[in-house]
Amino acid sequence: MGKFDLYKVSLKGVQPDIQELDFDLDQAFFKAIDSPEVSKGVFHVHVLIKNKPDRFEFIIDIDGYALVPCDRCLDDMKVPISTKETLYVKFGEEYADDGDNVVVIPENEGVINIAWFLFEFVALQIPIKHVHPAGECNKPMLSK
Repeated sequence: MGKFDLYKVSLKGVQPDIQELDFDLDQAFFKAIDSPEVSKGVFHVHVLIKNKPDRFEFIIDIDGYALVPCDRCLDDMKVPISTKETLYVKFGEEYADDGDNVVVIPENEGVINIAWFLFEFVALQIPIKHVHPAGECNKPMLSK
């Protein structure tokens, strides 16, 4: 079993109405992604899949927090994240990323792994500047 098999969604099995999935992203998920943008965090993800005539619409709610180093004192700080994103998936002949959250997957495979999309939705919500609120930085570290 691959490290991201849990996040594979078989679109051929999606009913004509709505399907719901829930995932929990934790340190193990971010370690497996192995990206410097986010290496720690805890999130709950709720995915609503709508089977439309010409595409699948993934409505993704992500709530939780990322732990990132403070730019001043280097201590970890919690960055709360709550976002709602939409991913559109279409069947085609080969894989393609049409931009604007539109992905084409081969119809003969009919499976999409959403792990990387979940990671990107989290990473894009983290502000560029990471600084503790006033007075919360590690004072001994600041003095150095």
